[in-house]
Amino acid sequence: MFKNKSILITGGSGSFGRNFAKYILKNYNIKKVVIFSRDELKQFELSQQSIFKKFRSKVRFFLGDIRDIDRLKYSFKDINYIVHAAALKQVDTGEYNPFEFIKTNVIGGQNVIEAGIFNNVEKIIALSTDKASAPINLYGATKLCSDKLFVSANNFTGNQKIKFSVVRYGNVMASRGSVIEKFINLKENNAKKIPITDLNMTRFNITIEDSVKFVINCLKEMTGGEIFVPKIPSYRIFDLYKAVAPNIKYELTGVRPGEKIDECLITEEESINSYEYKNHFVIYDNFLKKKEILLKIKNDLRNKKCKKITKPFSYTSNKNKFLTISQIKSLLVNKVHDQ
Repeated sequence: MFKNKSILITGGSGSFGRNFAKYILKNYNIKKVVIFSRDELKQFELSQQSIFKKFRSKVRFFLGDIRDIDRLKYSFKDINYIVHAAALKQVDTGEYNPFEFIKTNVIGGQNVIEAGIFNNVEKIIALSTDKASAPINLYGATKLCSDKLFVSANNFTGNQKIKFSVVRYGNVMASRGSVIEKFINLKENNAKKIPITDLNMTRFNITIEDSVKFVINCLKEMTGGEIFVPKIPSYRIFDLYKAVAPNIKYELTGVRPGEKIDECLITEEESINSYEYKNHFVIYDNFLKKKEILLKIKNDLRNKKCKKITKPFSYTSNKNKFLTISQIKSLLVNKVHDQ
């Protein structure tokens, strides 16, 4: 699929983007990878890493902002596949800067869609978050809106073969700004106390490597219009604390504005339009009735690759398989993240 193809990653200098680029360069004979982001320092630092020097002829660094549709139209020329990872993500920041989040996460998403159609890109897959499922904060609401935009984009592509899909997953383990990174930094700086919002809080967890592999698999499988949801474990915030800094006292700080005790990847309402595969779920939009999708569903059901969800359920982090404290420690020791 990737042989002699060109791939562009928006937000390409972030945690996911750089790991995705590295994996693609190492494992596929691609034509080129384009790192599109607005952070020139991160781009420079990436360009100095050995793998990007090794594949110098196949890597391009483009400065730009997804708010700028003209820059996107220029950057998307001769691109086959796009992974849309650029977003504003901090929940607290979103509550105080709502216009900025809408400009990037919603309008920026629309710009990616329009620029992709303009350049007749083959496939575009957008990264989402569990906070887009039944959102209670602005960040989640903007990502839900973005999800809807990318799914609905399949309805107005005309005769073009371009396809749009979404990948929705939970917290990437130890990614920049995550609670794990926060706990580790506090421990390394000899903090007197570790702040915990609620002892009952749970979160989904996915390693950066697993998120990269899942997105690649979704790029291969997508027919356009799917929201892909991986089957991933959860962890308890209190278990995370025990794994990272058990010798430091904790203090309860209370749930922050816009924060949930438990996260959700599939709501009951979405589950009735969902299909379960061995390692993931696929949510389809009720309004999207493209022949390719209906045919794929029919074939997958006939070949027993999936089953239709008949009884409504919600896929939440508190009703899930949990990582043990030792498993959390093992994942952290094995350095599953790339800072």
